Amino acid sequence: MADPNSQQGRVGLIVPSSNTAAEPEFRECLPDEITVHGARMALESVTVDELDTMSDDAARAATLLGHADVDAVAYACTTGSLIHGPGFDAELEDRLADAAGVPAVATARSVVRALEALNAERVAVVTPYTDELDEKERDFLEEAGFDVASIDGRGLEANTDIGALTPDDASRQVLEYVGSDDDLDAVFVSCTNYRSLAAVDGLEAKLGVPVITSNGATLWDVCGTAGFVVDGPGTLFDRDR
Repeated sequence: MADPNSQQGRVGLIVPSSNTAAEPEFRECLPDEITVHGARMALESVTVDELDTMSDDAARAATLLGHADVDAVAYACTTGSLIHGPGFDAELEDRLADAAGVPAVATARSVVRALEALNAERVAVVTPYTDELDEKERDFLEEAGFDVASIDGRGLEANTDIGALTPDDASRQVLEYVGSDDDLDAVFVSCTNYRSLAAVDGLEAKLGVPVITSNGATLWDVCGTAGFVVDGPGTLFDRDR
């Protein structure tokens, strides 16, 4: 395997304007030689209407990242990349790739790829979202072929409130909600503004199943697409893209 510290490159990261978690979590997992370059789209509340409006700005953000000669682009917003139902995630990736002139991934599709790489079928999901967005996420995952055993949200709309959550909050939510369900193939912690990557190793040790997060899946996917080797937390980063 290639030495991750010998690589050089640039990752383009498209995030909601109020996201404070994606860039730091990407940076923590990447060697210094792979740099992260961000572009932002306006969003303050994680609601259907704001997510819908935000997605219209994605191509502009991708075009600007293309000016930085990035190697690949990631659209780092889970519900923002599934808001229009099955197929929207793949269409979004194509649109962003055309705009940036390099390969692109979108978080919702990255999550599907990650779960498939883990051979996961039955999944428990925890989120910071409202019930309305949880149901959209359940529908998306079930349409993608997964059995959503359960989904638990915190009911938050303000993205700054979501960004204030910690990996300890994520760990407690998973352990309290998923509990002792021993018939799971994986656990998914959703939202790129929910700081949860640091909780993955501890959760996997306690639960005995793979745990993926929105940022973890997106990072794994975009780096695999760009040909970078990343030493991230959890079982997922032992799998090839």
